Amino acid sequence: MAQGFADAQSPRPLLESETVYSGPVWDVVKEKFTLTDDGEPLVRDYIAHPGAVAILAMNDDGQVLLINQYRHPVRMTLWEIPAGLLDVDGEDFQVGAARELAEEADLQAAEWQVLADLFLSPGSSREALRIYLARGISDVPEEQRHTRTHEEAEITTAWVDLDEAVQAALQGRMHSPSAVAAVLAAAVARSNGYQGLRPADAPWPEHHSQHSSWANGPVR
Repeated sequence: MAQGFADAQSPRPLLESETVYSGPVWDVVKEKFTLTDDGEPLVRDYIAHPGAVAILAMNDDGQVLLINQYRHPVRMTLWEIPAGLLDVDGEDFQVGAARELAEEADLQAAEWQVLADLFLSPGSSREALRIYLARGISDVPEEQRHTRTHEEAEITTAWVDLDEAVQAALQGRMHSPSAVAAVLAAAVARSNGYQGLRPADAPWPEHHSQHSSWANGPVR
């Protein structure tokens, strides 16, 4: 395979698009499309998701912040990294990440880089996730801290050596896809002092808001 290969946008002819379920966070869309202009029609359902950001916060000792939170669909408490939906209209991606870091961990960061971009389940959802590496960590002032509710009220945090987090991922002790991807990517990026990472404002064309192929279909 040639060096520099990359995923590519590839919209196909869209015949029909219908929102069959509308929920408070995401919708379910049914679409009919063809792979070619004269191809056989195919029908697929998918989750129209607003997208999300996640943050691997790293302190000056090279430790990363993990948060522990209950996730009802899997009936487990999971070690994760701070993350949240891009559900504020027009909000810059990195600004949204900073908001989530403050809300879930009471932390702020002076230095931001893009660590990885993912589709979490592209066969069933359009959810695009951008993971940031955040360094230059400090506490959010007490009077500015967010009041966490519901599952978030149970969040506990731990600073963990990056190598320990990598071992937790490789040994099947950590199951959050954002956390696993983040610690593995950070371990690779560490080899050159994180110099190869993209800036925080790097383009993110894979997020549905950034390209026109959604013009004929539902966009939240």
